[in-house]
Amino acid sequence: MEENKSLVVVKDKNKSKKIYINVAIILIIFVALIIYMIKVDGIDNILNLLKNSDYRWVMVGFLCIVIYWICEAICLHIPLKKSFSDQSFFDTFRISMIGQLFNNITPFSSGGQPIQAYEMSKEGKKMSDVMSILAMKFVISQTMLVLFTAVVLLFEFNYFMSLLSNFLVLAIAGFAVNVGVILFIFLIGINKKLAFLILKPVYIVLGKLKIFKNVDEKLEELKVSIDSFNEKFNLMKSQKLVVLKMSVISLIQYIVYYYITYAVYRAFGNSGVSVFNIIPAQAFLLMIMAFTPVPGAGIGAEGGFALLFNKIFQNGTLNMSILFWRVYTFYLPIIVGSLFMIPFNKLFGKSRKYKKRKVD
Repeated sequence: MEENKSLVVVKDKNKSKKIYINVAIILIIFVALIIYMIKVDGIDNILNLLKNSDYRWVMVGFLCIVIYWICEAICLHIPLKKSFSDQSFFDTFRISMIGQLFNNITPFSSGGQPIQAYEMSKEGKKMSDVMSILAMKFVISQTMLVLFTAVVLLFEFNYFMSLLSNFLVLAIAGFAVNVGVILFIFLIGINKKLAFLILKPVYIVLGKLKIFKNVDEKLEELKVSIDSFNEKFNLMKSQKLVVLKMSVISLIQYIVYYYITYAVYRAFGNSGVSVFNIIPAQAFLLMIMAFTPVPGAGIGAEGGFALLFNKIFQNGTLNMSILFWRVYTFYLPIIVGSLFMIPFNKLFGKSRKYKKRKVD
């Protein structure tokens, strides 16, 4: 018993150490960006830009990221409310913002869903049910992202080709990976046995590489997760209105996210390029960020922004635009998400019990 406790303590220390390292990386990137801006643009130019910026567009950027957070929470709340009748929107919003925090401080945005599942399991929810809901939300969200990007690129193809001709192979690869992930998730929902057979060799290889210590245990957990998701997937097929609502909210979410870049563009006196020209480049930037193995896609995000938008933004405004864009989409979610890690229920002496209800 004491040995198990020691192992738990060691694991917790290792997780905390990784989080501290990731936060340190984020701070280093932020400081490096500030130093780079001062060296390249000079303090006088930076102060002049801030003084002459259009604060109406700065506020539009803030409004967009808040709407993005609300849409993210609504999209999660819809299926949660179906399964857990006592679920409040505040609790969903709290879970959503904690997910935003851990997505931004972990490589490949890998920490969001596990911490969300853990937080909800502490409230009495079954882990397999929660993971299935999170997976369903993910597949709907990613599907809408791919469809929206495809439609935008279709209508703005010539502009996209002229802007990204040097990165076409990477753009196609990123798009293909996103489509592949979605198709495989749909495969789990349609044919769980085939999905398990495809993933089983991967788990065995990971076991041989000592990444998994107990392969049989991991395979059993995988089977349970696939079964649970398959059940939830088939249930959602009968809930067409729920899927439609989540899809519409996801679409709105991506529109306001892309609009943040346009708000930054206008805030520093730029004009002449429409929001529909900004969106293809922004969509591609998300693909670059997905392949950057650093917390918050650091360096890849800033570098990608500079490469894609240097011809669009006026001279002297690009670096400040990068900083503001990262504040909106990266640093603010970390700050606000950290606030939601505060145990409000304990502070106010409240506790909740959640009851799962069956969906007809």
